[in-house]
Amino acid sequence: MTFEEVMKQLEEFGNEQTKTTFLNHGASEPFFGVRVGDLKKILKYIKKDHELALRLYDTGNSDAMYLAALAVDPKLMTEDDLQRWVDAANWYMNAEYAVGWVAAESPNALKLARGWIRSDREMTAVAGWSTYSNYITYAGADELDLKEISSFLQEICNTIHEAPNRVRYNMNQFIICVGAYVPEIRDEAKKVAEAVGKVHVDVGNTACKVPLATDYIEKVLTRGEPKKKKTVRC
Repeated sequence: MTFEEVMKQLEEFGNEQTKTTFLNHGASEPFFGVRVGDLKKILKYIKKDHELALRLYDTGNSDAMYLAALAVDPKLMTEDDLQRWVDAANWYMNAEYAVGWVAAESPNALKLARGWIRSDREMTAVAGWSTYSNYITYAGADELDLKEISSFLQEICNTIHEAPNRVRYNMNQFIICVGAYVPEIRDEAKKVAEAVGKVHVDVGNTACKVPLATDYIEKVLTRGEPKKKKTVRC
């Protein structure tokens, strides 16, 4: 499919109900309101098309940006590419999912995550925490800096309740990912989860809830030791 054909297909798949749902979650125009299931129908045709994906993301259309994250080759993403992507992420679905997923599988995952986490811009910081969390579920045990992860856990314990809205959500996810995927410091993650307790996040006009880290870690572990993911994109 050509770029023009993909954009036309996105427009045809858009529907008002999905658009309203995304608006309730904080989405910003422009977008058509395409369900993820329909995006994956398009993905079957375009498969992995790096150059097309870059062009789709640069439209600023949220549906196209999400599709771009599924179609791009993370290994080919440069720092400049990903910085451009995070700068354009104007709501959490782009920052947490599109950018966070692709950055986590890129060669510069940790470098970017460390820098973005310190950003004063909420969506950039969100992408930073998401990138690091996803990296934990994807990278090999020998690629994890346990000392650094431990220091982030303590930082979260001390600051989460004063952090910006969606940053709080992603800090909570970081605790969960460490507790589930890093057995070497699992006990520390569980203690932080206990200390943090319930995290309050404004999820807009939706029924979404913030998972309680203590419960969610245990829920994951009842299914057995989780295996590292082959891809974090879905």
